[in-house]
Amino acid sequence: MIVEYSPIGVVHSPFLEREGTPIQPSRSNGASGTVEVFPEFVEGLSDLDGFSHIILLCHLHRSTGWRLKVVPFLDTEPRGLFATRAPCRPNPIGLSVVNLLAVEGNVLAIENVDLLDGTPVLDIKPYVGEFDDRTNVRTGWLEAARTRRKRRADDRFSG
Repeated sequence: MIVEYSPIGVVHSPFLEREGTPIQPSRSNGASGTVEVFPEFVEGLSDLDGFSHIILLCHLHRSTGWRLKVVPFLDTEPRGLFATRAPCRPNPIGLSVVNLLAVEGNVLAIENVDLLDGTPVLDIKPYVGEFDDRTNVRTGWLEAARTRRKRRADDRFSG
């Protein structure tokens, strides 16, 4: 089976290199960026401006290769890939929940961006607390790694 997607837009951010890019939106210290939505998809942005946050599903275009065990940014021990958010995945799909500041034509002004400049956007969804928030959340190995947390990417996933 072959699965193919085409981008609906592109992220513009201040992050040009993998190293030094925030590891998650919550670690980006308010970094600003934009999502340029391609003209044929602009009508789909109707009513999005009423949401404070959006979920960006992206193709991590600068990710190279993958492995099933990785040492994640927030730890020093090898972990199973699917128990991490490491970018080196068989299907390099990223998920990012960012603040939506404004919708102006085909451009979304966003904050807390953690994506590289030029990242292709596959989909945009509104963040809805009623649907997306969870209670009684367990965070596995992250609970013990809290003291080792980093805020920015390093070169450990470079090809």
